[in-house]
Amino acid sequence: MNPNITKRNNLLAQTVIKGLASRNMTGYYAADKEEALKTALGLIAEGSTVTMGGGMSVHEIGLVKALKEGNYNFIDRDEMEDKRAAMLAAYDADVFLASVNAMTQDGVLVNIDGNANRVSAIAQGPKKVVFIVGMNKVCNDVDGAMKRARNVAAPINTQRFGINTPCTKTGTCMNCKSPETICCQFLITRYSRHKDRIHVILVDDVLGF
Repeated sequence: MNPNITKRNNLLAQTVIKGLASRNMTGYYAADKEEALKTALGLIAEGSTVTMGGGMSVHEIGLVKALKEGNYNFIDRDEMEDKRAAMLAAYDADVFLASVNAMTQDGVLVNIDGNANRVSAIAQGPKKVVFIVGMNKVCNDVDGAMKRARNVAAPINTQRFGINTPCTKTGTCMNCKSPETICCQFLITRYSRHKDRIHVILVDDVLGF
């Protein structure tokens, strides 16, 4: 990472962390993927039941690999035939892993979902939610975060999965009502009623989409 970008990210992360604290959420800053992995594992007790709702950032720091190789009960829906059972297991998990589609400088989290299993588990159910967030996803405000989620994250994900939506072809949100749209549910997390439930690890790297 360019040292000038790192300096900016470090300063911005402190603002984001203060914003998260004001919203009853806990933020951390990791200088690289290795530090992010160490921080994440420090939040997950051995023997915990852990699952996730899809998130490239979680994979990119090596967290999924570490959980599979460690003393954890990691529920991998990609390896289960009964996908619904895997999704439902998330609501009773000790730890749910995710990233965000975007977030604001003052700590508001923005996520869009198609099946809603990810956003519903973020909102309620798992005892702890741990987000892995590259600094590339931090936006000025909710409006900017929504625009990023719809015009950057969503088109890339539809292209990645080969989904037939207008944004797959145009690369930008068309505000569609396509049968295959992944923009079905919008979750804006502005406050956590339950202290010590939501943890956000900010990483000085470009992670996810």
